[in-house]
Amino acid sequence: MSTFKPDAGIPLLTEIIDVPELKTPASVPDETPDAPVAPQDNLPRWERLEQELHERVLQQVLKRIDTVLEQRVRDSLADVLQTAVESLSAEIRDGLQRAVAETVATAVALEVEAARSSKK
Repeated sequence: MSTFKPDAGIPLLTEIIDVPELKTPASVPDETPDAPVAPQDNLPRWERLEQELHERVLQQVLKRIDTVLEQRVRDSLADVLQTAVESLSAEIRDGLQRAVAETVATAVALEVEAARSSKK
């Protein structure tokens, strides 16, 4: 019969791991609102955690800025281009209508003149 020998590098569920206790905001007395939340010896760790969190959030925001900026430029540019296309289209339409009207008027005048000349 073999006996089970646990690996020395693997902690057992029965082992107690000593973790320093951190004070939470609820454990700070109400009489001292300006007192730090964490004990003085944990302050550098809190500052590091705050700095790391700040860096991560900043990186996430910077990644999104390009996407948001590009989308806003596209939206603004689409509005400007739509307005320009509508304006240009109206100008072309008006110019084309005038050109066709002048061409038809000239052609009719020439035909009328030619018809009068042939009756004489």
